[in-house]
Amino acid sequence: MFRILKYLKPFALPLILAILLLFVQANADLALPDYLSRIVNVGIQQGGVENGLPQAMRQTTMQHLGLFLTSTEKEQVLNAYRLVDQTDADFATLVKTYPLLAEEPVYVLSETDSAVLQKLEAPVAEGLLIVSGIEQVLKDPQQAQTLMPGMSFDLSRLPAGMDVFTLMANLPETQRDQIRQAVSQRFETIGGEKALVQAAARVVRSEYDALGMDTGQLQTNYILRVGGQMLLISLLSAAAIVLVGFLASRVAAGLARNLRHLLFERVMRFSSAEIEKFSIASLITRSTNDITQIQMVMMILIRMVFYAPIIGIGGIIRAVNKSAGMWWIIAVAVIALIGLISIVFAIATPKFKIIQSLVDRLNLIARENLSGMMVVRAFNRQKYEEQRFEEANVDLTRTSLFVNRVFVMVMPFMMIILNGVSVLILWIGAHQVAQSSMQVGDMMAFMQYVMQIVFAFMMLSFLFILFPRADVSANRVADVLETDITVVDPPQPKSFPEPFRGRIEFKNVSFRYPDAEENVLCNLNFVAEAGKTTAIIGTTGSGKSTVVNLIPRFYDVTDGAILIDGVDIREVRLSELRDKIGYIPQQSNLFSGTIESNLRYANEEAAEEILKQALEIAQASEFVLSAPEGLQAPVSQGGINYSGGQKQRLSIARALVKRAPIYIFDDSFSALDYRTDARLRRALKQSLKDSTVIIVSQRVATIKDADQILVLDEGEIICKGTHEELLEKCEVYREIALSQLKREEVMA
Repeated sequence: MFRILKYLKPFALPLILAILLLFVQANADLALPDYLSRIVNVGIQQGGVENGLPQAMRQTTMQHLGLFLTSTEKEQVLNAYRLVDQTDADFATLVKTYPLLAEEPVYVLSETDSAVLQKLEAPVAEGLLIVSGIEQVLKDPQQAQTLMPGMSFDLSRLPAGMDVFTLMANLPETQRDQIRQAVSQRFETIGGEKALVQAAARVVRSEYDALGMDTGQLQTNYILRVGGQMLLISLLSAAAIVLVGFLASRVAAGLARNLRHLLFERVMRFSSAEIEKFSIASLITRSTNDITQIQMVMMILIRMVFYAPIIGIGGIIRAVNKSAGMWWIIAVAVIALIGLISIVFAIATPKFKIIQSLVDRLNLIARENLSGMMVVRAFNRQKYEEQRFEEANVDLTRTSLFVNRVFVMVMPFMMIILNGVSVLILWIGAHQVAQSSMQVGDMMAFMQYVMQIVFAFMMLSFLFILFPRADVSANRVADVLETDITVVDPPQPKSFPEPFRGRIEFKNVSFRYPDAEENVLCNLNFVAEAGKTTAIIGTTGSGKSTVVNLIPRFYDVTDGAILIDGVDIREVRLSELRDKIGYIPQQSNLFSGTIESNLRYANEEAAEEILKQALEIAQASEFVLSAPEGLQAPVSQGGINYSGGQKQRLSIARALVKRAPIYIFDDSFSALDYRTDARLRRALKQSLKDSTVIIVSQRVATIKDADQILVLDEGEIICKGTHEELLEKCEVYREIALSQLKREEVMA
């Protein structure tokens, strides 16, 4: 997969934007459990009271609180609050919030510096708890020593009418400090400052009730405010999800489009040597199925590969902050998930490679059967081909089912891990809540963070399910894109001299196919003069087609050189070289469309008169122009709606439209009857009298009028000359001629 990442460069901007949006989404999702924790802890358990520092308090409460503060703390608290009475400018506003203000003065918090307030929270909360504890003890004196450790006397022995706080004020400061230290130690053992503030919040709420505040509305307002913030964060996360999905789809689709374009462009530049490395069926699979796999995984990759780690790492950090004592639960879950994913990945990856090769094989068999259907039917081999297809199909199905069975087991195991972790959190968390070392909201937030961590790994596992096959597909596509092209333009190209004549010279040319051990052509030397016809004939497999395939550089020579007008064709641009050649291949290839579109394949700007003239020379006008559609007659894929002879004539007409100075006919008359062949050769001789013509043929009748005939045998030119000369001095040619023609025709 990494081999194709370089093709993502054009999409750098949307990728960066998608990553930024994923950070926004991940942070929004990570923030939600904390807000839920606040709603449960503060909104529900603490009645909407956020801290242990009240916004207002009665005069008596302030006096009692001062008994349990140091002189410095007392001074800071008095500086943080101001005493409000009916003469205060804000009385009309404040009395609505604190109705008791109408009856007596009230201390209202005026300090806004968060650092000062944070510093005062713990001592004030501690003092309020002691004051509240004393008030509770007065209702049940027997509990004094239990609830208020540090007291050295029994409140039940107080004289009637004596105020306990008056007594406290008369106690030595060291004794009051002992009471305060005992309270501090108790809260340190059960949760520290968090537990202290949580306990003080209930005292603050009681103080608000005493002030006449609507504490129910206070709680509702807090829940609505925090819930509204949660809703806004959820909407932000949803917007990020939509935008990331949009960007991921565009990047994935754009990458697939570019890969298809690059793959097609690359294959178009392949020489025949590179084409032979990949089967046609495999190239089709790579440009369709493989790229589709890459597109699908790339879209998921963009959405998950950044998001899941952020959620996983962020969730671990936040979960540990909520409860450091339960970190081992996260470790157990992560280790179990990584182990499961690793096992599945190790099993599935080799199978995905097999699947892609089996898809290639299935495509190959289907392509062979579709293209060779007439042969299959002619030999009654339908059952055999069905069995061959069925075997490939069953192999693919069996391997796919094996992989699917492996992945079917992933989700149940992940759900077992998820549910097991949930039960473990509830079990451990419930004990910590019971011991007041953890709040209920924190336990719920911890559980949500662990769920986010587990789901992050589940998303990654889903990616790993798809990644192995996409990785195989990406490597297959990269293999094509990174294949070295052997036939390329020269670094410093030359041009053919003007005026261009088209004289072709083979100088000591030898050729060997890639990876072959022996030469197919050996030391060929001949000249095809401009304005003359050179014919090549020989036994089957002697290398006739290979000779002419070297001229347009479908292959490059192994040794020697091919010169056109004295210039080595390897020193000229491919486009310039092929622009000079009209090539008619051994197999006539027509493209779906119309006859006109096929003819204009050679020259898009050709006038209609030139098209008709080419059809006339190629002896194709009789079946084209006589039809109702004429040049607009449809051509099916591969030209299957025309006979072999008609396709050959249309291929010849297409080359004639080009009006090239060099023409190569690679056994292009084999499907024509002798009469049409003779008429076509006469027309060609007249119309191509100034061009260099090379004809490869098995028919002596087709080439006997050529200016020069080359006889090939096992890759070597064994004879060279005219028809008459070869009959006299070349035994192989004479045998070929006598096997095809009567003696009178041979000598004619």
